[in-house]
Amino acid sequence: MSAPLLDVDHVGMTYIVGGLLARRVVRAVDDVSLRLEAGRPEILAIIGESGSGKTTLARMILNLAHPTDGAIRFLGTDVTTIRRNRARMDFMRQVQPIFQNPFEAFNPLKQLDRYLYMSARRFTNAHGAEIHAKADKALHQVGLSLAEVKGRFPHELSGGQLQRIAIARALISSPKLIVADEPVSMVDASLRMSIVNLFKALRDELKVSIVYITHDLATAYYISDRVLIMQRGRAVESGVAREVLANPQHPYSRLLKDSVLSPEDAGKPFMPANI
Repeated sequence: MSAPLLDVDHVGMTYIVGGLLARRVVRAVDDVSLRLEAGRPEILAIIGESGSGKTTLARMILNLAHPTDGAIRFLGTDVTTIRRNRARMDFMRQVQPIFQNPFEAFNPLKQLDRYLYMSARRFTNAHGAEIHAKADKALHQVGLSLAEVKGRFPHELSGGQLQRIAIARALISSPKLIVADEPVSMVDASLRMSIVNLFKALRDELKVSIVYITHDLATAYYISDRVLIMQRGRAVESGVAREVLANPQHPYSRLLKDSVLSPEDAGKPFMPANI
């Protein structure tokens, strides 16, 4: 039996904050487990308010932070043991991040196509014209082209276009898993659907699994196969997305649902009315 794509096994993260006279322990993530199977691409939404621990969990999956307890395995390998340059590069090639703010993802003084070329060289060992071909292919996968992007700086494009370029950059390495942390929260409302639909296409056409970090139940309802709802570092409810969001069982899940519905609609099945 093959190893799962991602296995988050009773993971926790504890921080100690404050000085010597006012030190306190913060349990950012507490005993969270989730699993993505290899060969079965899906979108798993991790939902919660600010401070719920969802971004800390995302950082641990990306091996940008190490859990204080539990384990995170990618294709059977504990990610905290990945230290050698070659192994780390292979992990980064297969697990790609997409961050919240596309305006902070790119240096305002650097042409955008340079990021794509760098990723092609770094993760695919491409040379010469092949670098440009890989960049153009990735951009076409997100509805853009190298001709539209070449030589342009971040301030010349919209937030939605920049986020598409960030996604294209992630796709160059042909990843198995994308971890997207609030990827539409900084994009204009009119453009959110195009990004959300793009994630569905990546799952269906490129067979990429996506961990989708969000506080927005509407987009989670629309694109997710499964959801995991977090409150104060703990997973309080999980399951098939439409089943959980249509009929949440935990009080916190019900509170999240009611917060995006009008009072007269609070008792009806959840629908993504605010997308």
